[in-house]
Amino acid sequence: MAKKKTTKRKAVSKMSGDASKRGTQTKTQSQITGLAESVIKHIDAKRNPTISVPTRTLSNVSFNKRKGIIEMGDATAERPFFDLGNARRFMQTMLMSSELLKLQEQHKTTSIRDMFYRCKHTVEGTKEETFTDQDESDPVIEDLEVTLKTLREELRIFANPDGTMVGPMTIRDSGDEIDLSRMGSGGWAVPSIVEPDVVQLVKSNAKFILLVEKAAIWGRFNEDRFWEKHKCMLITGRGQPPRGVRRLCFRMVNELKLPLYVLVDNDPWGYYIYSVVKQGSINLAFESARMAVPQARFIGMSSYDAAEFDIAPNLTLRLNDKDIARAKEIMHYPWFADRRWQREIKHMLKLGVKLELEALSNKDFSFIADAYVPQKLKKRKWLD
Repeated sequence: MAKKKTTKRKAVSKMSGDASKRGTQTKTQSQITGLAESVIKHIDAKRNPTISVPTRTLSNVSFNKRKGIIEMGDATAERPFFDLGNARRFMQTMLMSSELLKLQEQHKTTSIRDMFYRCKHTVEGTKEETFTDQDESDPVIEDLEVTLKTLREELRIFANPDGTMVGPMTIRDSGDEIDLSRMGSGGWAVPSIVEPDVVQLVKSNAKFILLVEKAAIWGRFNEDRFWEKHKCMLITGRGQPPRGVRRLCFRMVNELKLPLYVLVDNDPWGYYIYSVVKQGSINLAFESARMAVPQARFIGMSSYDAAEFDIAPNLTLRLNDKDIARAKEIMHYPWFADRRWQREIKHMLKLGVKLELEALSNKDFSFIADAYVPQKLKKRKWLD
């Protein structure tokens, strides 16, 4: 039995590669090998090898009112190997963790799509595929993030860049110094990994950050050089902001002490986008402390804007059944319990309509940049 134990220990040592032999494992490498060690301990004790994965559901998150963020609870789901309902996911988790360890050892980064193909193969002697599609592999990576208590970016995994920024700031991106006020019409593409070792905030003359939901609206602000007139960082995540955009906003708020204003459509989905920026997401609550910005302010659109800015009724869109159900759902979230938010959402439901940012273009192409946002900033007409 002792010999078998030694063999298994050596397997883990080999799995950790040269870094382990040199005794220079990074924190992330140690977390991954620690997962393998825990499985081996189960085997040595003749127990069913099991992985405990924190549950990423609404029932296992809570709103920390003092911190202003969503936090993950202690509930876990057991993933035993000798169980027909869990064996496949157990295997996928261990396979993915092995490939992630190789990524650490080689000091390389790759995409979540690459990881799917890296792990996809037919199990020898069978017709069984390790992964059938990326919808299987992505949740496994998220499971490993929460299990290892590490971020995807620390696992050296990136998603496709889906954010753009411009403004009076100089950064250093992978060693290259970039003046973000000289980005032309396209702006600087925000990478998915924006940690301090990759992106440094060198110099800033910005007074605030404006996060815009839609790329087309961001383009209007950029073309009108709103960021230059108002000395702000203008950023978009093209809908729900990806992790790189959220993490960068977090860094600018905390490192540069800049206020963050969020501009989204007036509908339940816009409200939720704002809440994810402010409190964090339910599915990834474990990373709220490094992504959420409790100081974020909702600058619009509001359900009261149609009357205040004289937006014609024919420019509104009727709420559909899905919109209404979603609005009623988010009303019960603790982070929307504030009376001002309850009033906002109830008013939208009472009117039975929603507003898109583009509706403001009916007045003038540049009305949103020249009048709407400046007026809201001046009158401090925001929700927080």
